[in-house]
Amino acid sequence: MADKPKEAGTRARFTGRAKGPDRVLVLGNSQQGEAGSGAQMRAQRKDAWTAELRARFLETLALTCNVSEAARAAEKNLSSAYYLKRRDPAFARAWKQALSVGHEELKALMLRQALFGTEQEEIVLDGEGAVKSRKIKRGHPHMVQAILFRAHQQEVAEMLEQEGIEKPDGADAVMRLRKALELVRERRGG
Repeated sequence: MADKPKEAGTRARFTGRAKGPDRVLVLGNSQQGEAGSGAQMRAQRKDAWTAELRARFLETLALTCNVSEAARAAEKNLSSAYYLKRRDPAFARAWKQALSVGHEELKALMLRQALFGTEQEEIVLDGEGAVKSRKIKRGHPHMVQAILFRAHQQEVAEMLEQEGIEKPDGADAVMRLRKALELVRERRGG
């Protein structure tokens, strides 16, 4: 594309950093171009949250239930993760879902430990590095499980309540429908 001389009153749409080879042009959410002509193209930042980084963050969050560790895995700043959560509702929903998956895995692990206990092997070495003795310790860490359940119990209860309300076939919706049908039958006389 050959450079054309600029006409008076026009301006370059993308200038400066947007022309760099490391910049990608993306559509901005609900942005209008000149004179409301449609979506405006803007340059994506070098340190933007790409789809791959978001997926890595959410996967790590589901595995660890640790936002700091998930941000580290995505090679992002913790504050930028929280900022993205505040401004992107889809990412906030995915975040909540990843935490829910992680908490369910944690609950299953804690129940497994409560039922079957845990084992730790303690090995004592002599001065030459040879195994002197082995000792297996078995335990049931109930206190840790109780603390974690109590901390997460309120959040789980709110989430389950919200899921039940939003479903069109939830128990409360079925009950309301049955009451409405009974009222219609009474009015019809049958």
